[in-house]
Amino acid sequence: MTEALPTPETEIEASKAPLMDHLLELRARLIKCVIALVIGCIICIPFLDEIITLLMWPFEVALARYNSGLEAKGLEPIDLELISTYPLETFFAKLKIALFGGVVIGFPVMAYQFYRFVAPGLYKNEKRAFLPYLLISPVLFIAGASLVFFFIFPFVMEFALKQQMVSETQSIELLTKIADYLKLATTLFLAFGLSFQLPVVLSLLGRAGIIRAETLKKGRKYALLGIAVFAAFVTPPDPFSQFILIIAIYLLYEISILSVSVLQKKPESTGP
Repeated sequence: MTEALPTPETEIEASKAPLMDHLLELRARLIKCVIALVIGCIICIPFLDEIITLLMWPFEVALARYNSGLEAKGLEPIDLELISTYPLETFFAKLKIALFGGVVIGFPVMAYQFYRFVAPGLYKNEKRAFLPYLLISPVLFIAGASLVFFFIFPFVMEFALKQQMVSETQSIELLTKIADYLKLATTLFLAFGLSFQLPVVLSLLGRAGIIRAETLKKGRKYALLGIAVFAAFVTPPDPFSQFILIIAIYLLYEISILSVSVLQKKPESTGP
């Protein structure tokens, strides 16, 4: 007896079960990611004042440098503090900081859930190859955020303070809202932290055979243009932070080319 050939209707019916299984698993993974985010936010709530004090450090460093410049010119130093312009501004600023902290704390769990979702479709050797990137990704994110905290952000704030000096006798008083300052801080942290994931993403694509080092080399000028546009959107409108982000991402792009050239799949040789 010959088996009946599958029809489009039977193929659709056969694919419904695996598709539903994948959707249910995706929902379960997303729920776990949300739970990790909520737990991270809850962990941050008792330490919100300490976190805000820590985020104030770049502002204090910038102010100290600016005052040192004023004293060198024989001028009086200034004393600036962050302000709040409406009653609940500080409260909502703290909520945003808690959410930001929840993303940072929950990131390893989110990355692991992503790995568990794609792992069934990977071969054993591909799973072993994927795990190192799972460990390197948080390290690169911390490296990008540290670059902002210790180097970029203090110079950004010092640049902003210097714009207030019209002349040696006249200046414009800078009144910075707490919400605006924290938004600027978290934006820079996320921009640099996510940008530092570029080698991980491109290396994975190269190992999967989706992209090749030769393609990345040929696309350098287009990549530089895209990097410049990206930096203009995610950084504040000052040339210093934009320039530093462009340089950092482009260096990561060059590192990615080296990584992809080592990890990319070799083209199969054809017989005579």
